[in-house]
Amino acid sequence: MYKFKYFTEEDNEKVIAFMKEYSFATIAGMDEKYPVATHVPLDIKQVDDKLLFTGHIMKNSDHHKAFLKNENVLVIFNGPHCHVSASWYPNPVQASTWNYMTVHAQGKISFGDEAVTKKAVEDLTNKYESSDSPAAFNKLSNEYIDRLVKAIVAFTIEVESIDNVFKLSQNHEQETRKSIIENLHRNGSGDEKAIAAEMELRLGVPKQST
Repeated sequence: MYKFKYFTEEDNEKVIAFMKEYSFATIAGMDEKYPVATHVPLDIKQVDDKLLFTGHIMKNSDHHKAFLKNENVLVIFNGPHCHVSASWYPNPVQASTWNYMTVHAQGKISFGDEAVTKKAVEDLTNKYESSDSPAAFNKLSNEYIDRLVKAIVAFTIEVESIDNVFKLSQNHEQETRKSIIENLHRNGSGDEKAIAAEMELRLGVPKQST
């Protein structure tokens, strides 16, 4: 990762909260020749002193086959990101940059049987569908669920290490950071406003209305 201490979030609870907020993640591994990756929503749990990611993927896909051969995976969580123009700096004659937030988690992946897979589908469905939704898990037929769990497989990733970059212009003076915040709010895209809000939290300035 692009690592500088001032771009690193030291509060582990904030890092975990970030992963839970941006839980549609990329799981990457290696097959015999090239890297493989899949993009899936994850359920993130802390069990005792362990951090676990659970979900399910399609069976017999390139990534499933690779993960069976090599249990070591990298999970990438991406948050908001945006261009930061050097024209907003007191001295604009320098390189512009990009602010972003990301977490990398390394761990080992293991797979469950059909009963575990069914439970993973139930948990993930219940996470995003209300109990009265026509797509709620308890509205699905047993025949459909049985057919579904034969095509997919549940997994658990036990996390061994976590690293992060929350690059939010911490290497600039306070007035420069305030100028960046003002310009990001003025431009008004969702990611720009999200980055501005994160910068405000770390700078301790009053949030601007959106």
